[in-house]
Amino acid sequence: MRYYVLAVLALATDQLTKWAVVTYMSLGQSIPLIPNVFHLTSHRNRGAAFGILQNQRVFFILVTVIVVIGLLVYLRKVYRENTLLSIGLSFVLGGALGNFVDRALKGEVVDMLHFRLFNYPIFNVADCFIVIGSALIILHSFRQSKKEKAIET
Repeated sequence: MRYYVLAVLALATDQLTKWAVVTYMSLGQSIPLIPNVFHLTSHRNRGAAFGILQNQRVFFILVTVIVVIGLLVYLRKVYRENTLLSIGLSFVLGGALGNFVDRALKGEVVDMLHFRLFNYPIFNVADCFIVIGSALIILHSFRQSKKEKAIET
């Protein structure tokens, strides 16, 4: 249950930041937090990461529904076995739901985090949860592989 709560907290954090950007910033407005390095920029994206697959709303909604169902099933299966994996899955679930809500209700995703130093595409808090969750899942996989190799020898 606590991992579902973690996913809901990730979703709520994402939606709160998006609400704040939509409410208090105009589209295209950019606020330097660290000038020329990191800005808060109000942006909308009708595609996926890096702006690919623009205007494929139905596709993204269907894929997200399949991914969310898979995450829920897998999380239910492993939550008692491994904390790191469960946290990673919860973060990915919360992030996926955050972007899903935007696409389903608005037809576009609200982005706001803009690293200008690297000319990196603008992204959002849901994306951060997905990346961090994925990194935790990969870390779990490496640890599991290491444990299995130790048992074999």
